[in-house]
Amino acid sequence: MELVHELALFEKAPEEVTVSLEEFEEAGFGANPVWKAFVAEHNGVVVAFALYYVRYSTWKGRRLYLEDLIVTEEYRGKGIGKLLFDRLFQEVRELEFSGMVWQVLDWNEPAIKFYQKYGAAIDAGWLNASLSKEQVAKL
Repeated sequence: MELVHELALFEKAPEEVTVSLEEFEEAGFGANPVWKAFVAEHNGVVVAFALYYVRYSTWKGRRLYLEDLIVTEEYRGKGIGKLLFDRLFQEVRELEFSGMVWQVLDWNEPAIKFYQKYGAAIDAGWLNASLSKEQVAKL
């Protein structure tokens, strides 16, 4: 959760993290996990993770959806992000998914440059849409 909060602060939205530690753990390690992750540790402390889940596209089939790739600031620039990204590619191949998708903020130039090194297509044609739990309750 510390890394989740660090990412939210970096993305200028710390107030947006509303998930509890209990919900986070249940969703990943409970009876019906909905996400998986690869982590990088240093001296027994998680310093980076790549959290993903399976997304289904009616056009493309099963795809790995990368929800978050975060390397704590102190460990950036040491190749950890590349190791995690490469592990995600291996997962896509092993599970025979049709590909991998994710989002990146348009102002996050270091991340965009990192993804472009891999030849990733950055699509500016889509806008994010969402409804909160409270909004859905009112519908």
